[in-house]
Amino acid sequence: MRRVAALAAMAALAAMAQTPADSELTRGTLLERDTASTAGEFAVRTADCQVFRFRFDSRTSVRDGQGRLEVPNLAPGDQLEVTSEAIEGLALRYARAVRVMSEVPHTAQRRVPTFVPLHHFTLDQERLEPRGDLAYAGVIGEIAGARLVLHTRDQGDQTILLRKDTRYLENGETVAVSALKTNQRVYVRAGRDPYGQLEGYQVIWGTILEPER
Repeated sequence: MRRVAALAAMAALAAMAQTPADSELTRGTLLERDTASTAGEFAVRTADCQVFRFRFDSRTSVRDGQGRLEVPNLAPGDQLEVTSEAIEGLALRYARAVRVMSEVPHTAQRRVPTFVPLHHFTLDQERLEPRGDLAYAGVIGEIAGARLVLHTRDQGDQTILLRKDTRYLENGETVAVSALKTNQRVYVRAGRDPYGQLEGYQVIWGTILEPER
């Protein structure tokens, strides 16, 4: 009995050593992921509409009910459980393990990414492409991670998700997302993603938005 207890204690200590002290568990819906390689980033939206970005690589363990996967094999809409740890000097976290809780329909058909010629696009595929058919002008009230809250005069507060390919233009020049500041008056070209949320494709500010005197 003493030997069994000692072995159990050693196993518990080994498990603790393998789990970082700052390990976090995040559950939510996959919004987007890099598909070009075995390393990159992906974004998850939680039930309270917060968006978190994670970094993955070949060491990230990804599993569903059928076995091991890779992050690029996942599809927007998958319900994920992500175990992550902090990355020194960065706001995003490293995903050590990803578990697929549930998946979008036709999982087996979309596990292997395929190239679809432009003239073969169906109506459903077109729905997933950015349209940018909405425009908002207002003052930035809050910037939190990959989203901003825009105070508009006629349409109230609008929460807009910032995409990885969102463009930022200040006085006609392309700048980084870090140039965004609260209380800035901006113009946003936006559209709705497949889940109905607003996402920004272009954010513009500067003298071009100032009224003529």
